Amino acid sequence: MKNYLQSILTASVYDVARQTPLEEAVNLSRRLNNRVLMKREDLQPVFSFKIRGAYNKISKLPAEQRERGVICSSAGNHAQGVALSAQRLGIKATIVMPRTTPAIKVNAVRNFGGRVVLHGDSYDEAKAHAEKLVAERGLTYIPPYDDPDVIAGQGTVGMEILSQHPRPIHAIFVPVGGGGLIAGIAAYVKQLRPDIRIISVEPEDAPTLERAMAAGRRVTLDEVGIFADGVAVRQIGKETFRIARELVDECMLVSTDEICAGIKDIFEDTRSVMEPAGALAVAGIKKYVEERGVRAETLVGINCGANMNFNRLGHVAERAELGEHREAVLAVTIPERPGSFREFCETIGNRSITEFNYRFADPTEAHVFAGIALNEGLNERDEVIAALRERGYPVLDLTEDEMAKVHLRHMVGGRGHNVADEVLYHVRFPERPGALLKFLRRLGKRWNISMFHYRNHGADYGRVLVGIQVPPDQRGRFRESLDKLGYPYKDETANPAYALFLS
Repeated sequence: MKNYLQSILTASVYDVARQTPLEEAVNLSRRLNNRVLMKREDLQPVFSFKIRGAYNKISKLPAEQRERGVICSSAGNHAQGVALSAQRLGIKATIVMPRTTPAIKVNAVRNFGGRVVLHGDSYDEAKAHAEKLVAERGLTYIPPYDDPDVIAGQGTVGMEILSQHPRPIHAIFVPVGGGGLIAGIAAYVKQLRPDIRIISVEPEDAPTLERAMAAGRRVTLDEVGIFADGVAVRQIGKETFRIARELVDECMLVSTDEICAGIKDIFEDTRSVMEPAGALAVAGIKKYVEERGVRAETLVGINCGANMNFNRLGHVAERAELGEHREAVLAVTIPERPGSFREFCETIGNRSITEFNYRFADPTEAHVFAGIALNEGLNERDEVIAALRERGYPVLDLTEDEMAKVHLRHMVGGRGHNVADEVLYHVRFPERPGALLKFLRRLGKRWNISMFHYRNHGADYGRVLVGIQVPPDQRGRFRESLDKLGYPYKDETANPAYALFLS
């Protein structure tokens, strides 16, 4: 470990990397009753800490290896770090990436001067091809984490934290994939400040270090989740595990919903959007505070990367409320009769409905998929369920049901069977508490709702697609009710898509 201390202190990283700020997350600190500091590695030139280890490794290569060039296999941040480091040092870099790599990352590597080779459909296939090119062309392979020079480069993050905050720190929370970042930080911090706890944070579906620590040896996971693709590694590095096993105090696992909530927390404090791996530390801090009840402590999290794919933002926004325990997802059975939707909404009180999906299927009871906004977390969810059951509604809590959250919410509905006199309307209303209930009260008990689809997407206006059983001789009065409501609406009964899929 003394060798690592010297290597970190003399690491060549600042020719290309920058000393990133250690910023207080003011809003999160207030909520958690602790001082939360974020190490902003998302502000590096490649939006990730990976530039540190890559540059430190490449800069130490002898002249003959530089002349032949370097190569790495990566689908993300390491690829960009190697490409930019090689460009600054005037070295040719070949980056092998899976063919499935998003174009934004391929283009970023090319913009940094890297020669991109697309090969295979997985990281393992890309790595095997990179090793083949090493043998054929004499290129020097730059490993992403399991190398002393890479580890030392990443360790400069720990060096900066201690210089930026010499006062007491309770714990540093570090995202873990292959282990290079946590090995470097721990090797430095534990020699100078052994009182500071080093805590690893991993996704529940990629517990590489947690499983190895439990087994006392490195293990290879059968599969890993790829939502947090920056840490989607099946086996911890050999050297990184040797260090982590000795110096890491604790391993934490967080769910996808908790990661999404972490992304939202960081955005609210910094207006920056982390990639999933970049929010692991904040998710771990929140879980640690909730489970341990610590107060008035200083907790440091590493925001390790911000290379977010734009098409993931919708998923993140949808799941963040669940990760914050600010939304309950329930399956509720209500009577199939006019006015029952209104009575259901009145039962849940002033809470906002975030989602409401239903299709007529039975003449006696209706099965509703409902999302309900919460202000006080798990206790309030229990209160809502208790209130509904007290009114006689059968309730199934789906908040933790992955299948329901990913698939079922989009599949509720389908064709109506034996739905007489149904008309279909698209209604727009202001997205504020009480607006949906006002709509339901206007319908009163005169007409039965046979289909309802609503989801709050964060826009200024909510949009409802509603099917209503209105006999032909009452349709004039029905439209008059809508006119008095004042919400813009459109009759979609003649829409060919309705005839094809719903009626």
